Amino acid sequence: MNNDIQRLYRLQAQVIQAAGHPIRLAIIDFLKDGEQCVCDIAEHVGAQRSNVSRHLSMMLKAGILEHRKDGLRAMYSLRTPCILKFLGCVTQVLSERVENESMALRQP
Repeated sequence: MNNDIQRLYRLQAQVIQAAGHPIRLAIIDFLKDGEQCVCDIAEHVGAQRSNVSRHLSMMLKAGILEHRKDGLRAMYSLRTPCILKFLGCVTQVLSERVENESMALRQP
């Protein structure tokens, strides 16, 4: 495997890791309808603002989110809404896994 491919895989893993936490998944889902301030994000996910800010920072660094200042408020939005398609795919994988496990339990 050449260096360019290895680098691509490392960068892809970074994005997946940046999304791979229940709070970060909840944030992504919350932002699907548009820009939100950090105060509303923290309330929605039920976590302290400082904890949410760390999660937001990780997703900003990975390129999943973007932000801007609106006076004293920090506003966040999805930079790449296509991440929602990926999460939809993950949900489909889970659904198929449950279906396969269910079928295995029904067989004598």
